[in-house]
Amino acid sequence: IQCVMAGFENEFYLLRKSFSEGHEQWVPYDNSSYCSTSAFDGASSILKEAYSCLKAAEIVVEQMHAEGGNGQFEIALKYVLCTLAADNQIYAREIIKSVARKHGVIATFLPKPDLNELGSGCHVHLSLWENDQNVFMGSNKYSYHGMSNTGERFLAGVYHHLPSILAFTAPHPHSYDRIQPHTFTGAYLCWGKENREAPLRTSCPPGVPPDFVSNFEVRSFDGCANPHLGLAAIVTAGIDGLRRGLKLPPPTELNPADCASHERLPHDLLGSAEALAADEIFHELMGDKLVTSVIAMRKAEIEHYAKNPVAVHHLIHRY
Repeated sequence: IQCVMAGFENEFYLLRKSFSEGHEQWVPYDNSSYCSTSAFDGASSILKEAYSCLKAAEIVVEQMHAEGGNGQFEIALKYVLCTLAADNQIYAREIIKSVARKHGVIATFLPKPDLNELGSGCHVHLSLWENDQNVFMGSNKYSYHGMSNTGERFLAGVYHHLPSILAFTAPHPHSYDRIQPHTFTGAYLCWGKENREAPLRTSCPPGVPPDFVSNFEVRSFDGCANPHLGLAAIVTAGIDGLRRGLKLPPPTELNPADCASHERLPHDLLGSAEALAADEIFHELMGDKLVTSVIAMRKAEIEHYAKNPVAVHHLIHRY
């Protein structure tokens, strides 16, 4: 493999300031439904300016639409080399938040700003390339559920190390309020073709033959994550899958919450941090110093938010 390409899908809420009995509140920008044209029209001045600023920064927007939560939107970025994708992700979040502030609202990428609303993810699609050819996709010579042998082994590594990866891609105690069954966030250890309840989804977008898949999506990734470290963790796991020739279990076609055989992914950040601490491959490939530092940071945040539960309400301004 010469390179890994990545494209992020950014879900976020637009919130406006309101006052109730003298207390400041941040409430949804509107109450429209998924892909609602009225929601898009209502926020068009914000979204158009965000699009223009992203374009000026040479960040290509592939899709923009209203999401399922009240005041929730999604901006999907075109896939590029993964190191550039991580850079673009930082710039995109800053641009969207800055434009929102200019218009008197806030844009928050927090995973679950309202426990009664849908969560916001930062799903990332990845593909493997060599000599300008997508080598994740299967062929007539070899296809495991649409993947090449290289693609299967890489994804098998991600599958095998997913509990450890969560310490990077769902790095905040609040992240686990989002990763719940029946919410399309990937709460169980499994993978599936076009299965949005699986944390790992192989994808067959328009233009790809129906028997093949061109990329895979990591759904257990949110806006609190450092995209550079998140992608590094995924690539680390994929490299291990390639080195050891790991194999995937059969795909899950149903909602994994309805299948007793599927293992639940860590329920909280401590579980992910403990999985990372026990993962020798991550210590080897990412380095003891980095892994030890990440674990220490995660445990410090767990302790901080356990002692200060009201602090979570201020996170809409941080993320």
